[in-house]
Amino acid sequence: EKKPCPLCSEEKYKACYSHKLYRHLLNFHWKVSVEFKGYRMCICYLPCHPVKSNLIGDQTLSKMGAHYHCIICSATITRRTDMIGHINRHVNKGETESRFIAVPAPKYSRQVLKESATDVRVLPNYSTPQKTDSYFNPKMKLNRQLIFCALAVLAKEREPIECLDAFGATGIMGLQWAKHLRNSVRVTINDCNENSVAMIRENCLLNKMKVKLNTKEEDNDEAMGDGEENADTIEVTKMDANVIMHLRSFDFIHLDPFGTTVNYLDSAFRNVRNLGIVSLTSTDISSLYAKAQHVALRHYGCNIVRTEYFKELAARIVIAAVTRAAARCNKGIEVLLAVALEHFVLVVIRVLRGPSPADDSVRKIRYLIHCQWCEERVFLKESNMLEENPYQQLPCDCHGSMPGKTAVVLGPLWSGALFNAGFLRRMYFEAAHYGLEEAQSLLKTIVCEAECTTSKHCSTHSLCEESKQEECGVYIKTPGTSPESYWLHGKRKTDEVMRNANKRQKAEYSSEHPAFYYNIHRHSIKGMNMPKLNKFLNYLSEAGYRVSRTHFDPMGVRTDAPLAQFKTVLMKYSAPTYTGGQAE
Repeated sequence: EKKPCPLCSEEKYKACYSHKLYRHLLNFHWKVSVEFKGYRMCICYLPCHPVKSNLIGDQTLSKMGAHYHCIICSATITRRTDMIGHINRHVNKGETESRFIAVPAPKYSRQVLKESATDVRVLPNYSTPQKTDSYFNPKMKLNRQLIFCALAVLAKEREPIECLDAFGATGIMGLQWAKHLRNSVRVTINDCNENSVAMIRENCLLNKMKVKLNTKEEDNDEAMGDGEENADTIEVTKMDANVIMHLRSFDFIHLDPFGTTVNYLDSAFRNVRNLGIVSLTSTDISSLYAKAQHVALRHYGCNIVRTEYFKELAARIVIAAVTRAAARCNKGIEVLLAVALEHFVLVVIRVLRGPSPADDSVRKIRYLIHCQWCEERVFLKESNMLEENPYQQLPCDCHGSMPGKTAVVLGPLWSGALFNAGFLRRMYFEAAHYGLEEAQSLLKTIVCEAECTTSKHCSTHSLCEESKQEECGVYIKTPGTSPESYWLHGKRKTDEVMRNANKRQKAEYSSEHPAFYYNIHRHSIKGMNMPKLNKFLNYLSEAGYRVSRTHFDPMGVRTDAPLAQFKTVLMKYSAPTYTGGQAE
């Protein structure tokens, strides 16, 4: 049955079904209401407050304006700010008794969503950040799975680890960490919004997790039983993300603000522990993907243009900003994973403490020369001397054959590797162990991309076997030692594990993947049918080049072949479109 809106005239809003009416009341009335002593004064569109009449010809038009009804007196106020000031004046005069029979605000039913065996209760309009306090995006499920796999790998290296979800919202990510990793992690979920903190506490109890609540004003424990912490305890804090990262040290930090992460990088690297992991999810896609270039210059200090490899460019922009922030704290970084998809850019890095790793990381920040005619690209050489003709560094001869300036300088960008193949194998093993199918398929592609091999040479079985061997090689303790001696000499054993990890990292970085990729459609020849992508990869491999697909672009090819050779092979194996007409 269709019902009219009780706060709008029939001319403004026609009668509709209950689910549409519910959304209308929530978005147009409830969200702009004024609260006073537990009651809400919603905006009204009924003909209670006439606006000035306008005389047009012989007709007089009288419009009814939106307004608020004061709960204390009979006044009608048009603007929300004026209504708040009107209520404050009543309070200052001591007039707080209502002259009307007020109806308490309705408590809307909250929907319960399930993801990875974790239940979360969400508010209405949970997927719209501007209209809800606790934002939950179902499209970020893959992002949450990748971060969980990275944390699971770190938990195998050392335990227990202290991990922080700096922007909890509904608390879904921290709940998944605590529910699946249990004794290996000590989870802290933080949010500066009071409603979000209440929602996180509610979701912890919904998943049968014990809550330890810490805020600036008070420290209290809820539902702690005997008062002892155990594996099912989650600490919930209400602070600004910068404040909590300045006050406490963590082994794993995840930053996922709504937009850019640059405002929180200095705080994240201030107290993060050595060989800890920092993961960042950037959702300011318009600036990173070169749609709002002035915003990228303002946030990241980087000059960019739209290119065929714009997603990898976005990942390198974020890593360059992360590197500079870490270097200010005398820390270097090792990039473990960089993913750029439709909705987000995810970067996972390991922190290396000390000025020497910081200097080595900063040296990998360079500028890029990009030819706008043929889309050839090359990083500028590391030098302090001014070069007379920087076009000489480009392999193409577009500058000599084309008039005017043919290239632009982009950057500064991260010029090092974007992946750590060994870490990615262990992430794939954890994804298979916990049944994260979406993460498995993506990680398999990224492992092949990190090693620059085709999927034919990178099977699922070999990935699991290699990850198991690496895991055993790192974590098995020395034969002949008792458990007591292992725990008594924990610091010595920890140092040994760290030395093994550093050796493993150097071995994994011995063969870096080629920088950037080519889109096969952008370089196809007009009037020719290009070969299938997998066949083209085999042709390039037979020509002696390293080649792989890339997750950045479904039609992208990552290879160390020069662009001229790439086009030559593509031309060689392309067939004319109208073969029948030519034969006639």
